[in-house]
Amino acid sequence: MVVGTVGSGKTTIMDTLTNALTNQGNHHKLTRLNPKAITTPQLYGVMNNVTGEWIAGVFSEIWKRCNAKGNKMVNWIVCDGPVDAIWIENLNTVLDDNKILTLANNERIPMSDMTKMVFEVENLNNASPATVSRCGIVFVSPTDLFWRPLIKTWSKDRAQDKQMCNPDESQWAEEFTEKYIVKADLMMILNRDYTFMMPIPEVVRIT
Repeated sequence: MVVGTVGSGKTTIMDTLTNALTNQGNHHKLTRLNPKAITTPQLYGVMNNVTGEWIAGVFSEIWKRCNAKGNKMVNWIVCDGPVDAIWIENLNTVLDDNKILTLANNERIPMSDMTKMVFEVENLNNASPATVSRCGIVFVSPTDLFWRPLIKTWSKDRAQDKQMCNPDESQWAEEFTEKYIVKADLMMILNRDYTFMMPIPEVVRIT
């Protein structure tokens, strides 16, 4: 589990690592999905009560493809979204020593040595102790990068887009950032004088 707030660099860390491992000669592939974007039956599959037909789920199909015998790549299945007991309960047999996905149609699909499960989450507030104890935790602090690299990356992209952007936009962005955010103590003012309806990371406030 890679745990950290939005904009802390979790996705970039995994992309950089898998690219580096691929450059070493062993191809790595990331497959991302948000488990909370769909229902649990859509995620794992469900039996049609009328026809008796098995309707495969998104995760179960990804699992089959990544663990197929003919698949020679190292596959990272990344569940990018909140972890809770509603959907992750079905993965208990995957996360324990058995490493087998058991579906509602009694199909059992073992996990190959070429497949890795990764969870990219903001926090573990709703994760059960049983789930957390089965995983290794990598915490990415929000203060390691902060919001400055986001501005620099955006400015660099604008500078490279010669057709759509003014070549001086990168310099303007740096000047505006220094004047209106850094010297104006914008973050301190936002934290002191404003009440937010929900917690918002500072990197989101900037964007």
